[in-house]
Amino acid sequence: MKDMSWDSYRIFLEVARHGGLTGAAQVSGLSPATVGRRVLQLEEAMGRPLFLRSQTGYRLTGEGQALFEKLQAMESIARGVESWRQEGQGASTVRLMAGTWVTWLICENISAICTERDPFRLDLSVSERRATLAHREVDVGIRAVEPTEPSLISRPAGDVAYAAYRRKNSDETLAGRWLAVSEDDAVSAYLRWPHDRMGGAIAVLVSRPRSLLDLVRAGAGQAVLPCFVGDLDPGLERAGEEIRELRHQQWIVANNEDRHRRDIRTVSDRLFRLLKSHADLFAGKRPSRT
Repeated sequence: MKDMSWDSYRIFLEVARHGGLTGAAQVSGLSPATVGRRVLQLEEAMGRPLFLRSQTGYRLTGEGQALFEKLQAMESIARGVESWRQEGQGASTVRLMAGTWVTWLICENISAICTERDPFRLDLSVSERRATLAHREVDVGIRAVEPTEPSLISRPAGDVAYAAYRRKNSDETLAGRWLAVSEDDAVSAYLRWPHDRMGGAIAVLVSRPRSLLDLVRAGAGQAVLPCFVGDLDPGLERAGEEIRELRHQQWIVANNEDRHRRDIRTVSDRLFRLLKSHADLFAGKRPSRT
């Protein structure tokens, strides 16, 4: 154990997160064979099996899960120390996670979040899954549900409304053609809605929400979109009223221990101002693009 490095633990964490060697190899830059060998070395050093191996991947044993939880706490501390060190040198990175459409809005207004004068680099990741911050996986996140984790702080940033959209002045036959994200990728309520309500009328499936907008623009059918996306597009129109059951609040979330760090606070405050400045648009009140 005296020769076991933190690097070996990091490889273990990546194998656990990706459920196998291939994903961990891509993240670490090592070959799958090397990753597998390092995991075996760690198991030998621990004197216990950490993974159950099968044709479908690697699954943590009970002891592997216990180690995973301990290492997550260590990783969180290491990330905090590294971020603090980088910030002191004027070269920190702020990791921001948001869903497809908020990321789209951020990209359209990127100068409101970071500029060439800022001392930090912005690392923007896109995911429809809930942003995880308890172990500093990211620094700032957007969630559709108020967090309950005691280690997190949050600020409400207004309501988000949804409606079905189609290409403007399109033929009524589009009413029977729905566009949707595949069921495996439909992790949000608005993405599941076509499957729950219009399953037999889904004409096209895609793997990413961003493709829904492109298909609607092309006249391939109608799709559920956030109103702040559909109402901004001059080529689209609503195919009905707001779907009230999908309305929810959104929250800006950060780790409580990091909220006073300069760069994280800067990004969080700017993001809050950006979202609040678009509050009517998010709520489906249809202001003009200007």
